[in-house]
Amino acid sequence: MDDKTGWRVERHRLGGARQRPSPHFDERPAETGAIELLVIHAISLPPEQFGGPWIDALFAGTLDPAAHPYFETIQGLRVSAHCCIFRDGSITQYVDFDRRAWHAGASEWRGRTRANDFSIGIELEGSDTQAFEPAQYETLAGVTSALLAAYPTLSRDAIAGHSDIAPGRKTDPGPHFDWAGYRTRLASLLAS
Repeated sequence: MDDKTGWRVERHRLGGARQRPSPHFDERPAETGAIELLVIHAISLPPEQFGGPWIDALFAGTLDPAAHPYFETIQGLRVSAHCCIFRDGSITQYVDFDRRAWHAGASEWRGRTRANDFSIGIELEGSDTQAFEPAQYETLAGVTSALLAAYPTLSRDAIAGHSDIAPGRKTDPGPHFDWAGYRTRLASLLAS
């Protein structure tokens, strides 16, 4: 339990988050070991648009390709994240933290490949071209604090953007993500 923020992780689920299980996950490989990385992503569906049921539908595998021309280009994509933080700061969990969500793709962190094996992926509803909302940073910092408390093998120096683990292939969370502000907020929570 994380009393400082109200967020807590129990049995690999985030208390207070809306639960919407995704079928796009599998078991972490036994040889991988513990969760050692938090990956921050950004997503908007359709691109540069916020709101609507589309992120949930993508992670559930129910995205209607006829609902928007862009959706035809990602038809059949099987992806997920452990959680998504929406513009209003609300959060939905799609995959239990002890399971492997399919969020990172081809990736490398500190010499290790296949970051999905040892990471937690959190999406922020957003894009490379727009600032994120203060409520999203507040939720992200609180949830990060709860994850650090629940998983001692995860440390605050092992938090990366998708662009950090897949450079040249991915750009999210993008130039508008306020890393300094997020880290300051997290440090304040951890110090209190």
